[in-house]
Amino acid sequence: MKAYIYILLVLGFLNSTTIHAQDPYVRIAKIIVDTSQLKQYQSFLKEGIETSVKLEKGVLSMFAVYEKDKSNYVTVFETYASKEAYESHIKTTHFQKYKNGTLKMVQSLELVDVIPIIYESKKE
Repeated sequence: MKAYIYILLVLGFLNSTTIHAQDPYVRIAKIIVDTSQLKQYQSFLKEGIETSVKLEKGVLSMFAVYEKDKSNYVTVFETYASKEAYESHIKTTHFQKYKNGTLKMVQSLELVDVIPIIYESKKE
């Protein structure tokens, strides 16, 4: 009888956490940068990402890469705890500094919301 009650309690806990669990909000930014301003852009990007990950609890990860043969084609993979965390992020002082500081450097920006099929990473 005790084992049966324990199983029901565990199942109830798992069910309640599943109901309240929220999938991360994932976005990809595809950016084309003016090649003459690439170094300055990368500096803004580095500072913005490092600050966001360090200071914002809702920013889970950010990765920026550029294409091997086109260094001005930048892709940023952003993962937030929720859509609300993303909306909070774009209002921060450090994001506004990045956005306003790079406005004339960015030739093209495409934002793509994506849904993770599987979301795994190594645990530290």
